[in-house]
Formats: sequence, C-alpha cells, structure tokens
Amino acid sequence: MLPYRHAEGSASGAGTRPVVRRRTPPDVGACVRVLGEVHRSDGYPVNRPRSPRAWLTGGALVSARVAESDGRVSGHVALSRSGAGDAAPGLWSARTGADAGAAAVVGRLFVDPRARGRGTGVLLMAQAVAEARRRGLHPVLDVPASDTATVALHERLGRRPLGTVEQEWGPRLTVTVRCFAAPPDAAAGPAPGATRARRSS
Repeated sequence: MLPYRHAEGSASGAGTRPVVRRRTPPDVGACVRVLGEVHRSDGYPVNRPRSPRAWLTGGALVSARVAESDGRVSGHVALSRSGAGDAAPGLWSARTGADAGAAAVVGRLFVDPRARGRGTGVLLMAQAVAEARRRGLHPVLDVPASDTATVALHERLGRRPLGTVEQEWGPRLTVTVRCFAAPPDAAAGPAPGATRARRSS
C-alpha cells in the first residue's frame, strides 16, 4: 500500500533543502516517531501496525532511505521485493511478460508534516526508483484511487498506469487501488482494464 498525500502536502515555508541518504539502524527510532506524527495527521498507514519498528524493517525489504531536513529525519521510503498482498507486480508482469519477481515495490513513504512543501516526497521517490534500477529491478507502486492528488502526481511524473484493483485491507475495509510502474521505454502500451484482487490484512 502506498498512499502519498501524507508524503507531500502544502508548503511549510522555511527550511533547508532535504538531503536523502541510506537509512541506518540508529535512524529507525526517529522514523518511528515521524510515522506516529504522520498517522495522527493523515491516518497513514490505514491499518496502524502494532509494531511500527517491525513494519519499517521487516518483510522482503531491499533497501530504505531517509530524508534529513535541518539536521533531523523528516521522511522515509522503502524498496521491497514483491509480496503476496502486492497487486502492482502481478499487473506489471501480465503486461510485460517479465517475472513478477523482477519488480520492486516502492512503499512506506511518508514525510513529517512539519517538513512538507520542500519536495521531500518526490526526492525520496526518485531515490527509490534509481535504487531499483541499479539492482536490475523494475519499480512499481500502488495508490488508493481516492487519493486523486497523488494519482495526478504520478501521472505528471510519467508513471505508467497498470490497472485498478480492489484490495481487502481488513475485515471491513475494501480499498480501490491504482497501480503504476516506472516507464521502461517510450513504447509502453495503454493501461489494462480493471482487475479484482484480494489482500490479506
């Protein structure tokens, strides 16, 4: 899951341009604190993890990066291998004929509400996409369809729409999600039709 409205909101004004670097073990505590602020502000992640530290560091994690603004961790993004609940890799595989395992999922993207308006989310995304390509993986992601501002952002950034799915994020929560991939070349075709998928909570 990758809602992005929490990643880049309205301008906050003053502040230095963020610096993006690899996440180190001492950064995780700061990332947990920032995630708490984001959840209180924006409700992300929708299903708040019981252990934010495990959520940030677990799973099929390939790499993670943080943004620093004014000497503090202000944002985070992760790159992961495809998991059972990820729809975008399967849609990308169906379109390209490549193995879904050759995709990398960009996710766990969030920016401190106090540090927005500096392009932090776009910088983090760019770093994650570049990292995926360096590893020979193709970056894909998904966004809730209700987050129209973020959908429009990815269209402006040249992301290729793969399709629309419905995912079950909980016993009583079904979310319509738009899936995207970074463009492999200028010859990419039109997006496929809507598909239905299930995601375990």
